[in-house]
Amino acid sequence: MKDMKMENTIKKTEIRFGFYSSLFLTIITVITFGFAMIAVPISGAFCPEGCVEYPYLDTLKQFPKDFIWMYFAMLLIIVYLAFMVSIHYYAANEKKLFSQTGILFSVISAVVLLAAYFIQSSAIPASLLNRETEGIPMLIQYNPHGVFIALEELGYIMMSFSFLFVAPVFANKSRIEKSIRWIFIIAFVLTVLSFVLVSVQHGVVRMDRFEVFVISIDWLVLIINGILISMVFKRILKQNKNRED
Repeated sequence: MKDMKMENTIKKTEIRFGFYSSLFLTIITVITFGFAMIAVPISGAFCPEGCVEYPYLDTLKQFPKDFIWMYFAMLLIIVYLAFMVSIHYYAANEKKLFSQTGILFSVISAVVLLAAYFIQSSAIPASLLNRETEGIPMLIQYNPHGVFIALEELGYIMMSFSFLFVAPVFANKSRIEKSIRWIFIIAFVLTVLSFVLVSVQHGVVRMDRFEVFVISIDWLVLIINGILISMVFKRILKQNKNRED
């Protein structure tokens, strides 16, 4: 009897964890998206006017406005990991192979993106302030062919792979779970298509075009499916409460 009670408590804890992580993921992604939109690009393919050019060293005046979104993005990535773990615990036993694989891709994504954002928001402004500019052009976010853009592309490609692998977890025939599954799958397909199309049209000199596409796709998925998955967890919580009553 005691073991059964403990099992029920753990299950309730997992569902609550999933509900709050999904909800918080939606909120933090919306906030990050908003701050990212405020940071109008001053270089790259989407720069409207007054664009800075190589070696991008006269950009210290953009701090902290162009960097605020990265702090929120780092929090977003941490919550995204918690979100993926909650999906793994929600998965049926026969689907845990897929959810575990999804977690592996999410960890790769998180390591790459956290490193990129932390280095960019910490090392780059300090180096510019101290006029330690050697190597900065290759690392700075304003270089559309630079390391930062490449790391973002890699990180968000890995995130889209994590979406693909957790999609089978939502095998329930309910309308919400069908929507969740297809949104994850379509996001992966759109990521692949956008990479192929941009690469075919621009080759390796794709600048930040694909980066903008893949970030927009992945963040929209986190917002939409964050809401839908929180609804799934909330429904389970309500059903459990009704049973207890």
